[in-house]
Amino acid sequence: MERLLNNRLYTLILFPFFLGALTVFSFQPFNFSIINFIVLPIFFYLTVYIKKKSKSTYRKKPLRKNLFIFGTAFGFGYYLSGIHWITNSLTFDESFKILIPFGLIFIPLFLSLFFSVITLIFGPFLNFNFLSILIFSGSLAFSDYLRAKILTGFPWNLWIYSFSWSPEVIQILDTLGLFSLNLIFLTFFLLPSVLFFKISFKKKFLSLSIASLIIFSFFIYGNHSINKNNTELHATNKKFNIKVVSPNFELEYGLNDKDIEIRLNKLIKISEASNDPKTLYVWPEGVFSGYSFEELNPFKKTILKNFKNNHLILFGVNRFDVQKNGYHNTLIIINNKMEILQEYKKQKLVPFGEFLPFKKILKKFGLKKITEGHGSFLIGENQKNLIFDNLNILPLICYEIIFTKFVQKSDLNTNLIINISEDGWFGDSIGPYQHFSKTIFRAIEQNSFLVRSANKGISAIIDNKGNVIKKLSPKEAGNIELEVPLIKNKNKNKNDLIFFALLITYILIFLLLKKNDN
Repeated sequence: MERLLNNRLYTLILFPFFLGALTVFSFQPFNFSIINFIVLPIFFYLTVYIKKKSKSTYRKKPLRKNLFIFGTAFGFGYYLSGIHWITNSLTFDESFKILIPFGLIFIPLFLSLFFSVITLIFGPFLNFNFLSILIFSGSLAFSDYLRAKILTGFPWNLWIYSFSWSPEVIQILDTLGLFSLNLIFLTFFLLPSVLFFKISFKKKFLSLSIASLIIFSFFIYGNHSINKNNTELHATNKKFNIKVVSPNFELEYGLNDKDIEIRLNKLIKISEASNDPKTLYVWPEGVFSGYSFEELNPFKKTILKNFKNNHLILFGVNRFDVQKNGYHNTLIIINNKMEILQEYKKQKLVPFGEFLPFKKILKKFGLKKITEGHGSFLIGENQKNLIFDNLNILPLICYEIIFTKFVQKSDLNTNLIINISEDGWFGDSIGPYQHFSKTIFRAIEQNSFLVRSANKGISAIIDNKGNVIKKLSPKEAGNIELEVPLIKNKNKNKNDLIFFALLITYILIFLLLKKNDN
């Protein structure tokens, strides 16, 4: 093994790449969370090992260069395996196929810089001790925070998302917040590194035991919280009947009126609306691909014929903004007369998918946004919840669900989260499963039921504790229905403040321990 590690190619490039790639199995749909308890300690060990060997074995190559290459290789494996599905979206338009190498190589390579910078800056200070675990977990957590904020933000597959399968363990999320819990679990993932320390077996055993007890306490707290919640739900009077519809449409360009009519009739058939009481029907984003709401006017009679006065329909469609002379990707709620009762304009647009960055330059190469019709979408302004009847809805379109900030900024009286999505862009990949896992976290954070309608993705009804009550698989057409309890979240989680308070605590503990070492 030592001989292998002495080989710079293996230790700095191939091995870390393999380690990073393995992490994909910790997330949905695989859910092997235990992998992170193995991969991250090895990552930590190799960082320290490279530090020690850079002065001798690796032909006296500069330390920081070695650490930078090592972090880049790990990050490249991490993101290549985790988000390789993005290239599928580039296959729907011939002009975008040229960008497949960019999506497959350069995007993961760019994102890997978050790991590169960590190993570059903090690697030289790491040793086999508890102080170094604090440094490493804190720096990794902070880099995840920056990744969620820089440019448009991309908080995909944070380490804590590897526990999406266990609502009990992550219940404390509603108190600590996403980034704080991510930091804590990064520390847990790294704690097996004590096996490499030159300390007694007793201390190693004690450290791992304490970590296990804390995780177990999270589980006990979560289990108690869920059981208590189940009792409270039975006593909840305010409910609203919601039916989530998943049509399983193929993702197609160039739809005409006949195609739209066929799609609408299928949606109506799957909705099974005729005998329903007062109901909100939730259809996905993108069901009328390339069409604006105004272009759906010819189908008013069809809607009126099949839905009652007490029926409401929520779906995604393009809406023209007269003042700005452009279109918004919009979530609307209509009645059976096709009158718009409420609307929400998407605020977080997907680069290349919904707008073209560096438009003036890239248009010269014949590029445009991937989604069909009407040029680049306009960015929606900050908007309040959709409120009518007893509903106070936090609306989220597609990948807006991955941003915890929407929950942070939502109305305190929010009693329902609705997420609509077009997941056909992911193809037959792990993308829809990873996308869906974020909904569990948003439901817990907001302490509200969440309903999701996703074409070619996972449609579901999730309770306020992150339990999936009902769901439809990505290739399944149908509907799921529930009288959803309307739970108000009275506690506003100061996610960022708690996270930074915890980071400062880590720094203080580090300084205290370092002083004692001296």
